[in-house]
Amino acid sequence: MARYDKHPEVNVKGYDHHAVAGYTATAEVIKKDLKEGTKNVVVIDCYPGVDVAEVVKGLESLAFDTVVYTDACALQEEALTQAINEYLTEDRVFGVLTTKNFKDIFVAEKVEAVRQMIEQATGNILVIGVGAGLITTGNVYVYADLARWEIQLRYRKGMSNWNVSNGDAPILTKYKRGFFIEWRMADRHKMNHFQDFNYVLDTNVANEPKLITAEAFFEGLKQTAARPFRVVPYFDPGVWGGQWMKDVCGLDKDRENFAWSFDGVPEENSLYLRFGDIRVEVPSIDVVFYQPVELLGTRVHARFGKEFPIRFDFLDTMGGQNLSLQVHPLTEYIQQTFGMHYTQDESYYILDCKEGSDVYLGLKEDIDKQAMMKDLYAAQRGEKSFDAEKYVNTFKAHKHDHFLIPAGTIHCSGSDTMVLEISATPYIFTFKLWDWDRLGLDGLPRPIHIEHGEKVIAWDRTTKWVEENLVSPVQVVEEGQGYVEERTGLDEREFIETRRHWFSEKVLHTTHNSVNVLNLVEGEGAIVESPTGTFEPFVVHYAETFIIPEAVKAYTIRPYGASEGKKIATIKAFVR
Repeated sequence: MARYDKHPEVNVKGYDHHAVAGYTATAEVIKKDLKEGTKNVVVIDCYPGVDVAEVVKGLESLAFDTVVYTDACALQEEALTQAINEYLTEDRVFGVLTTKNFKDIFVAEKVEAVRQMIEQATGNILVIGVGAGLITTGNVYVYADLARWEIQLRYRKGMSNWNVSNGDAPILTKYKRGFFIEWRMADRHKMNHFQDFNYVLDTNVANEPKLITAEAFFEGLKQTAARPFRVVPYFDPGVWGGQWMKDVCGLDKDRENFAWSFDGVPEENSLYLRFGDIRVEVPSIDVVFYQPVELLGTRVHARFGKEFPIRFDFLDTMGGQNLSLQVHPLTEYIQQTFGMHYTQDESYYILDCKEGSDVYLGLKEDIDKQAMMKDLYAAQRGEKSFDAEKYVNTFKAHKHDHFLIPAGTIHCSGSDTMVLEISATPYIFTFKLWDWDRLGLDGLPRPIHIEHGEKVIAWDRTTKWVEENLVSPVQVVEEGQGYVEERTGLDEREFIETRRHWFSEKVLHTTHNSVNVLNLVEGEGAIVESPTGTFEPFVVHYAETFIIPEAVKAYTIRPYGASEGKKIATIKAFVR
């Protein structure tokens, strides 16, 4: 039986009666804030992707005299696309992170006209839509939110991007517009209006909203940033996907495969906050936005701002296929081309594998660069298959190996491996060079980015250097009663430090003045405890990723349950 918890929660203390479920109860709460005999302006500010029509219908019992849809005040369709076109680019996958805000794409004359209309109106007025706070914050301000994973699922079901009619566009097109444009503007807008919140409305499940008071919402984020926690993992199939996560994570056995799991990516994952009998889902990035110093630490916050720089995810090819042969951009390239501050350095920690499985890493000695690029372009045109083994090293993988992959290094996991990928957060910037003659799950050729890739390949990372620097370097840092601490990476070009602890007794950890991200890579269970009792004991199971905020400072981990008395292991990442 899988012990992996797919629905981890933070139980928020002291706010059991600050949440309600359903539109009927939500309307009753809002109704109590409306003053009889005077004008009331209720603002529901929406993250792009919130079903505005559903919310309006759900609150129809409030019988608003006037409903104002703020989306109409913004640029529409072609005009909107034209205004953001420089950030969209012609590339199928990659855009440039926008520097725009909602105010840049709302039409000033329309905004002013709506404000005048609201000023002259009487009775109860609902102002609803994306960017509603730009119009007014009203008497009651509700922020309607949902997680990015739910947005992506809605894209797949035909939802359009904000203020355009592109429901039938390819998923990659809609995701690119969301990732590079909409979510960036919406996150800035949300943070700018934190002080205006009266309530937060969770709209992740259709027609099943949860409303919490702003006080409870912010207290939930504070309590999360003061204790160990897990974000809500999600899983997705892929053309190369495998079978391992089905058993270990308790997933649907009838699905063909599962390729990905995001289990430690606050920018993408959500967070469950429990208030009494009600569980509320919020984007986990909200903890970063509201408690950046407590979560990240002063040093990391100063370096990265309100971004979570460490990412843990799973890549499952057990019984599946090779990942695409790929390379990540060098720092200067990602800065100059895509507007990102830092790049995706990463590593593959082998959680499990079958005998004989391989990892592709770095180039062979004395290869012909021009010949390799010629063969890659020929393969992209469909003229031939690319002979990866002619140019790229393969190394046998073993359980608990750790392969380091600084940006610029050609790499991929082979079939029959279960990878815990530990990386910097800019995960979207993967330049595929060769995809083994495959089509994607949508039946279309998967995007190849040789034009980008050839500009960032580190041609000097060849066999000898890779063997000496990137293939499972392990250095014992400290030994004590019942434990060994090992440094397992990363490369000197990478800002993430990783430490593995093998232990059969309680081990004391410090945060190293950085947020810590860990995974239990060996053993059925462990328990995380505070030496000073500042947080309740926190139980983790095999393969679960968990986050320790920097504010915790010190914590212990020991084997728990069926693992008591046995040697188990964690891998820990923090910012150097």
